[in-house]
Amino acid sequence: MHGLLTTLGRGFKKRIGWKRLGIAASLLIIAFAITTLVRTLKGVDTGVVLIALTEISPGRIALAALCVVGAFCTLTFYDFFALRTIGKKQVPYRIAALSSFTSYTIGHNIGATVFTGGAIRFRIYSDYGLSAIDVAKICFLSGLTFWLGNAFVLGIGMAWHPWAASAMDQLPAAINRLIALGIIAAIVAYFAWLSSGENRRELGQNGWKVVLPSARLTLLQILIGVVDLGFCAMAMYLLMPEQPGIDFISLAVVFILASLLGFASHAPGSIGVFDAAMLVALPEFGREQLLATLVAFRILYFVIPFGIAISILGTRELWLNVVVPWQKRRRLNEGLSAPGVVPQKVKGRQSSQPLKSRQSAQPVKTRKSQG
Repeated sequence: MHGLLTTLGRGFKKRIGWKRLGIAASLLIIAFAITTLVRTLKGVDTGVVLIALTEISPGRIALAALCVVGAFCTLTFYDFFALRTIGKKQVPYRIAALSSFTSYTIGHNIGATVFTGGAIRFRIYSDYGLSAIDVAKICFLSGLTFWLGNAFVLGIGMAWHPWAASAMDQLPAAINRLIALGIIAAIVAYFAWLSSGENRRELGQNGWKVVLPSARLTLLQILIGVVDLGFCAMAMYLLMPEQPGIDFISLAVVFILASLLGFASHAPGSIGVFDAAMLVALPEFGREQLLATLVAFRILYFVIPFGIAISILGTRELWLNVVVPWQKRRRLNEGLSAPGVVPQKVKGRQSSQPLKSRQSAQPVKTRKSQG
């Protein structure tokens, strides 16, 4: 039996591989989500959606925007925490915030976050002496923060309100509660494993090693993820229609499940996947009103931050590659054209030497030599 499993494992890696399986799963999720979304949106009146958008009060939109700002401010600590964990203390917070915000926002909107976000991080952190391996460690620890925060909130939420997930996964509330308790038990076991010894917290081999945070720091890691998710879910909650109404915990469970599906699909901006999951999981709301909520949330959480991130990253590249070299050339030219500095050719190359020093270097003719 063991030999059969080994043979099957080798054949799977050789002919299929985890990468192809992941791509196939992503395409399957996207196709299913788009099909569901098209079926759900049949008969939706665009005019009613626009009217529903105008019915969202400006005060709620402003509060939701503040929650989005709070979420992205919390997001900056993903990279900062990872940098301190791997011992790269020379990178200041402002650079960690820049990298975390731009890599997540641009990567999540473009798609394939692992590659696009990693490339942006490497472009920024390479100026501070970080290697590709260091960036890979940062991506791993930031992803760990994201998943720990999601798992903790989802476990607590599904254990408290298991029926909130039933509309999406089509499972009985009792099964969802058992899943939630299993998630919580896994987190507790992870803490116990971290507390068993520092040597066990070291992962990797052959030059790629990362030391996981201690149990005490993992609490901080989970707190970062929980606060980030709390702000995001609150932004969605503030934009929801007032009728028929929904409690915050139930909405948070649905929001996290929809977000995880969108993240697993690797679709740009989770487009289609996140929206279809929300529409399916909240059938008690009118489709036009809920669609208006999703449009408003996308504008606040995806479109505006994406434009800001592109502008910041483009301005930085323009400054480093155009303005800074121009300033250096200008200072060099000003130094060459300073008073008392005259260009002089030495051995076929033009150089500049102070006039006074060149005159002093000439031989002095005395009266005796003149005679």
